[in-house]
Amino acid sequence: MLQFIENGSISSVQGIKAAGINCGIKKQKKDLSLIYSDVPCNAAGTFTLNKVIAAPLVISKEIITKKKKVRAILVNSGNANACTGETGLANAVKMQQYCAEKLGLQHDEVIISSTGVIGQQLPMQNLLAGIDTISGAVDYCKGNDAAEAIMTTDKKKKSFAVKVRLLKGEVVIGGICKGSGMIMPNMATMLAFLATDASIEQALLQELLSEAVNESFNKISVDGETSTNDMVVLIENGKSGLKINKNSKDYEIFKSALTTICREMAKSIASDGEGATKLITISINKAKTRKDADVIARAIANSPLFKTAMNGNDANWGRILSAAGNSGADFVPEKVTIKFDELSILKPNYTNGFNEEEAKKILSKDNVTVSLDLNEGEESSTWWTCDFSEEYIKINANYRT
Repeated sequence: MLQFIENGSISSVQGIKAAGINCGIKKQKKDLSLIYSDVPCNAAGTFTLNKVIAAPLVISKEIITKKKKVRAILVNSGNANACTGETGLANAVKMQQYCAEKLGLQHDEVIISSTGVIGQQLPMQNLLAGIDTISGAVDYCKGNDAAEAIMTTDKKKKSFAVKVRLLKGEVVIGGICKGSGMIMPNMATMLAFLATDASIEQALLQELLSEAVNESFNKISVDGETSTNDMVVLIENGKSGLKINKNSKDYEIFKSALTTICREMAKSIASDGEGATKLITISINKAKTRKDADVIARAIANSPLFKTAMNGNDANWGRILSAAGNSGADFVPEKVTIKFDELSILKPNYTNGFNEEEAKKILSKDNVTVSLDLNEGEESSTWWTCDFSEEYIKINANYRT
């Protein structure tokens, strides 16, 4: 029912064009991205919970809250346009209006987003010249350019697409995302933009996206930081002619597919964490409640002691259990079992006797699963994080230089 498209991107979706260019915000790298739909789209979104909100989010959140139809998403990197006051808000409005004018749209048909350094004004002359160029550059094969243009400290371009087999035909979901540092659930310095050619009413689209985000982007953490600019946006243009209705088989198929692509996008962010050498899956099982499982996974994912031990390939299970104990979850420590992949590290009553070399070999891989069985109930949760390395400190110590 679901097939990932090789080299797929948001422009794998019918009716979706995209482009990515350099407009001079950054010295050489692409820094301006545009996604454009041939026809009006319903839009859904989730946004940062940080009380400090960047100017473009104020504008884009209002569009989605008012359930406006949209045609385009314009994103710049290299400058967050956050904490920039009235001037920053005026620049965001100008960015949106100028793009709409160049595309022949109403201003509120354009969603805008920014990512990069906080507290600096956008270089508007460069940005507006870039909009002149990119508005005529969008094409059906440039989704990967758009993905490249939203990167900041990312090392890898993050671009995905899936074909989804419904009962009467096929739809596509495509997406691009960015994020590497300042990553913590409830959004982070993370942007994700998805499109589908399925036909979905706005309220149902929002429901589908919110549920998918809760099972994907809201279960990753690189460093426990929640940013000012985070958003996940999903647009639909109905170009496939296939409508998704609530309480149908197609709804369940589409929901599963959307969650799957969001999860892969989220994992790509965690694995590309600043200075990361490995993706770590944290699997909490047999908890009393889902909340207990979530808060334990979150606590481990955000523990610097755990993450530095993982970087050193050190099977220090005490740091894992300690983080779980600090989480506030209800469990009995003596009941806990811990595994690295399939290797038992800790058994009930604090019994351990694992082979250190075997554990080190597992932790040396670039993809590791750390499992905790609480032996308290039937609930579970899975989160994704990465290790902490010296490079993380270097990147963030020199972020503005």
